[in-house]
Amino acid sequence: MGLPKLSSMPTHNHYDVVIVGGAMFGSAVAWFLVDNPDFDGSVLVIERDPTYQFSATAHTNSCMRQQFSGEINVRVSQFAAEFVKNFREFMGGDERVPTLSIHNFGYMYLADNDAFAEILKQNQKLQVACGAGTKIMSVDEIKHDYPFYYLDDIILGSHNLVDEGYFDGNTLFDWWKRCAREKGVEYINNEVVAMNKNISGKVVESVTLSSGEAIACGKVVNASGTRAVLTSRMAGIEIPVEPRKRYTFIFEAQYPLDHDLPLTIDPSGVHFRTDGTYYMAGCPPDNDLAVDYDDFVEDFSLWEDKVWPAIAHRVPQFEAIKLVNSWVGHYDFNTFDQNAILGPHPEVENFIFVNGFSGHGFQQSPAMGRGTAEWITYGEYRSLDLTPFHYDRIIENQPFREKAVI
Repeated sequence: MGLPKLSSMPTHNHYDVVIVGGAMFGSAVAWFLVDNPDFDGSVLVIERDPTYQFSATAHTNSCMRQQFSGEINVRVSQFAAEFVKNFREFMGGDERVPTLSIHNFGYMYLADNDAFAEILKQNQKLQVACGAGTKIMSVDEIKHDYPFYYLDDIILGSHNLVDEGYFDGNTLFDWWKRCAREKGVEYINNEVVAMNKNISGKVVESVTLSSGEAIACGKVVNASGTRAVLTSRMAGIEIPVEPRKRYTFIFEAQYPLDHDLPLTIDPSGVHFRTDGTYYMAGCPPDNDLAVDYDDFVEDFSLWEDKVWPAIAHRVPQFEAIKLVNSWVGHYDFNTFDQNAILGPHPEVENFIFVNGFSGHGFQQSPAMGRGTAEWITYGEYRSLDLTPFHYDRIIENQPFREKAVI
């Protein structure tokens, strides 16, 4: 028997946790909460568009990597790999849940200058210390393993074939959402239009829905993706998150490569990888500014003028390719430091952030969902210490620098 159709009306007027946004992170937090035997509260997830048509979740490329410059980002991705490879076990051994794997073609960062080459070397040392399989490769080593690259303008590469590549993130999302509902989380199709704080302004006492109801809450979680600032402003909080366009192109090659193409981060800013029998490429626009929340208009000149030339330069075998599909998605881009914003607000104490993932969201969702659920349940993290992502750093103007942002 399937789950009932979503209602627009909540069944109660009070919930211990109200989650604003039911896409990847809203559903991750919801599932990890109700899967925790120490949490016995009620959870309401409010989603404005249950088709998720324009969400960042719907436009993901579902990539995973260990190659970060910050240790906590490496650890977060390592838990994601563990979670994906043991997905059914994490979901309680439910035989309906599929087994998943990681397509380990790895990321290949290519350096064309000494400064970036040095950054890759330093990053690799940290990654290896965390147990990652990252290797610095000379040009000759890259040529040996991947003879299709043009490398005359490259100094070295950084590559990892362990728990790095593609995974089926949408399956995680679907099962988190389904199992959360089966365990009692209530999802409704509605929209939060206001938040009501107590006299001191330190607690959000209730949220007001577009249909007019005021729903009292113990804690409120901002899982609103690109619309995070619209949600936070209802509580009088500014958050440096805005929607930025990111382009994805699917192409086929007249002369396909004879083995997997790593997710190649080219010095041009274009990245591309194997995608089944096709190939996938992506990049930001040259003029990378905030856009309207509903602006998904494509700039088709980007393919002709930037992406295709970069691909054909790096892989001469790709001079003969044909574009078969393309789309625009949005990053929930953290303009402060391109890292997640997590945890409680220091003044509005029951307002919890799960925002600003800047393109890292799917691979970070298991650890961030688990950590947020721990914070709500215990008032502390009991797995990974995620305090480096807390909002305090923004107030204190202490950015968390991550050198490996794509």
